[in-house]
Amino acid sequence: MTDFLTRPLLAPEQQEMQARMVALMNQLAPNEGFTYPGLDGVKLMRVTRSLPRSPVLYEPCIVIIFQGRKVGHLGEQSFIYDAQQYLVLSVPLPFESETHASPEEPLLGMGIGLNLSVVAELILALDETAGFTENEPKGICATPMEAQLADSICRLMQALRSPVEMRVLGPSILREIYYRVLSGPQGSAIRAALAHRSQFSKVAKALRRIHAEYHSDLDVAKLADEAGMSIPAFHATFKAVTATSPIQYVKTTRLHKARLLMVQDGVSAAVAATRVGYESASQFSREFKRFFGRTPLEETRQMKHFLEPVETANTARYVTVQ
Repeated sequence: MTDFLTRPLLAPEQQEMQARMVALMNQLAPNEGFTYPGLDGVKLMRVTRSLPRSPVLYEPCIVIIFQGRKVGHLGEQSFIYDAQQYLVLSVPLPFESETHASPEEPLLGMGIGLNLSVVAELILALDETAGFTENEPKGICATPMEAQLADSICRLMQALRSPVEMRVLGPSILREIYYRVLSGPQGSAIRAALAHRSQFSKVAKALRRIHAEYHSDLDVAKLADEAGMSIPAFHATFKAVTATSPIQYVKTTRLHKARLLMVQDGVSAAVAATRVGYESASQFSREFKRFFGRTPLEETRQMKHFLEPVETANTARYVTVQ
């Protein structure tokens, strides 16, 4: 992992762009937690305290950090995403994340969900699906921010200040951001996830099914068969992408979904366990504590401690800091 203490300093033009982004974020997201500005797939994040390493679950998305620092851990791989980096997840992945922030220098960031239909349309327009080579698949990776992508993101934030500009200009700027990412170093991972013939895409399809049907009885042999792969090949490629086994991935996804139900919907541990596919509430509680380090009740109380009211242009929502 790159040591952030030895990172090269930003060039003057990069420092100026970062300062503009931070100023815009202070206007758009003045409150702790997640702010939803009203543009589909976009959320803004502000965290004023460091958070220890803990399990998180990200859907396919682009994460841009304007100030502060996050460190992600996936298996033996660690990666930094801060003001010099942006993160792309081409598939849904559970991993561990830690946050470095303070009241004086809060973490400021933006998450942009990947609209796969728009991404697929852009890939066809670029006509690049036939040309990329399959190297070792990566479901998550951090990359230095390019000037053109930074400019697109800055213009998106400027549009978010006006409901009219957000509605009229926002979708086209999002499309431009997708294009910049697809044209950049991480574009091949997204293209591989959507290309029908790649091994990576077969696992990506299985991951999407797991997230849609995590509460049902998912059979690994059937997932491998639907992917057109032998069970050993499916296991090997699955672990290369997710750093875990298919069975452990299903279990982790269920536990994350259950935590979300308890924190956001206020259901009990027993109800959450049933909804995510557990037949035994006691088994659920044991596995939950083993994974999160706290009982379901303790974890729910801890997560609710980080819930903050956030006023948006349209409504007030309670959001969880991760």
